[in-house]
Amino acid sequence: MLRMARLRTALSIALSAAAPCSIAAQAAAPPPDAGQTLGTPVAAPPGKLRVLLYHDMEGLSGQSDTQTFMFFHKEKYAEGRERLVADVNAVVDGLVKGGATEVHVVDAHGSGNPEPDIPAGRLDPRARQVFRDTPFRPYVDLVEKNVYDAIAVVGMHAKTGSRGFASHTYTIGMDLIVNGRSITETELIAYSWGRVGVPVVFASGDDRLREDLRTMPWIEFVTTKKATSASTVVLRPIDAVQAELRAAAQRAILKVGSAKTMAVTTPVRAALRAVHPASLAALKGVPGIDYADDKVSFTAPDFGAAYDGLIALTNVATGSYLQVMFEAVRKRPDGEQLSDLMSDALVNRWFDCESGRYTPPSPPPPPAGKKYHGAN
Repeated sequence: MLRMARLRTALSIALSAAAPCSIAAQAAAPPPDAGQTLGTPVAAPPGKLRVLLYHDMEGLSGQSDTQTFMFFHKEKYAEGRERLVADVNAVVDGLVKGGATEVHVVDAHGSGNPEPDIPAGRLDPRARQVFRDTPFRPYVDLVEKNVYDAIAVVGMHAKTGSRGFASHTYTIGMDLIVNGRSITETELIAYSWGRVGVPVVFASGDDRLREDLRTMPWIEFVTTKKATSASTVVLRPIDAVQAELRAAAQRAILKVGSAKTMAVTTPVRAALRAVHPASLAALKGVPGIDYADDKVSFTAPDFGAAYDGLIALTNVATGSYLQVMFEAVRKRPDGEQLSDLMSDALVNRWFDCESGRYTPPSPPPPPAGKKYHGAN
């Protein structure tokens, strides 16, 4: 989940100090099962096997250009959508051949496109996209008992610090730590669905994500490419990857009963470590805040509360994106004038607020009939 909308709205958050680009050295990693328990999936109803498929866009086959997963790079993004359709439809085909009776697809990327990243009419007709009448958080708000029996994730990315292609966790510069262990978004999904006994059974992405997911040895994983940096890869032949996506998805369904669910032990000790261009330094010295080395830690009673706390800290940490934006403005020929305009706007807003002249604008009502697709 990249959440480009979060990047585009960072100007509304206060600027904080820069942090190093690398994750600070940590103590030796705990065993893969530390702080979590593995369980047996809830059995599917007779004659049914319902799968929810999450898709991202950074771990697609045939993809080597980072602009292909960002909506504001329109031409390249169109290429990325084609790669996305091909990978998702290949997995849907495998899931159905393996015995899935129902496949729903949800957008977990957040490219900045107000519409789903999979274009209308391009999804395999044996599957359907998830839409709701109100905004929802795809990783937590879809979690219900007896709705799905297995989870698949497609086009995912490695976690922050993994040196994978476009590696990050939730959005850029965030390292999510749960019970002492840095986790991927795939594991975040597994913990969320583990609360109702549903396992993650399939994943696809680069070779660094495969390494990250050694904590989940039961999943069927397809390596789509080899990462050589956060912005460069060595691609595998697309036909070979597409064939593997189908075969692995089919195997995942055939052996769903041997998969494991994942649940965090409670209370949850959670932390967010910010990595430049994100920063939590603005919280340093605040009484009651457990801050050290650009990391804030806290204890939550359960996974849901831990998730909410981590996302709240993410909202703080994205404020330092502003520094990069100011650097870009200052490099422009008219950078000084633009900086002056921004300063004037800030001062005038202050004057209006202090004078009682300012009324925050009401959010515009959603267009009639608008449907929300997840990471909008």
